[in-house]
Amino acid sequence: MVDQATERTTIAASPDECYAAAIDFERYPDWASDIKMARILSRDDEGRAVDVEFRAAAMGRSTTYTLRYFYGSNPRRIAWRLQRGDITRRLDGEYEFLPVASDSGSTEVVYQLAVDLSVPLPGFVKRRAEARIMHTALDDFTRFVESASR
Repeated sequence: MVDQATERTTIAASPDECYAAAIDFERYPDWASDIKMARILSRDDEGRAVDVEFRAAAMGRSTTYTLRYFYGSNPRRIAWRLQRGDITRRLDGEYEFLPVASDSGSTEVVYQLAVDLSVPLPGFVKRRAEARIMHTALDDFTRFVESASR
């Protein structure tokens, strides 16, 4: 069964700074606590990463997966789809970075994620794993971006 979640947060940085940090995949191990390695496998004609292989800590073990990134026409949105994973059948999502109208230096970050594991797990373990991914994607990301923009 696919678990889906959407969360929002506000970051004290511009949408461009947030977007730049989100597509700097090779720096993910610097701020994403569970990411141990990120390696770009292919790039598009503009030099942006398309296929990225990750090694991460997950549920007491190491997992490897490859995501394909899509940039589209919205310069403040990036989406991804799972290409390969050893414990996941689906790991799809997106970041969207929206300027906060009342504060020109802040960004509302919308993070969406859909996960389907290939190994059966009790519901509470799945929820704990989902919460950890969301924490990394929003809280760790916020700390990284805000510290870089100071």
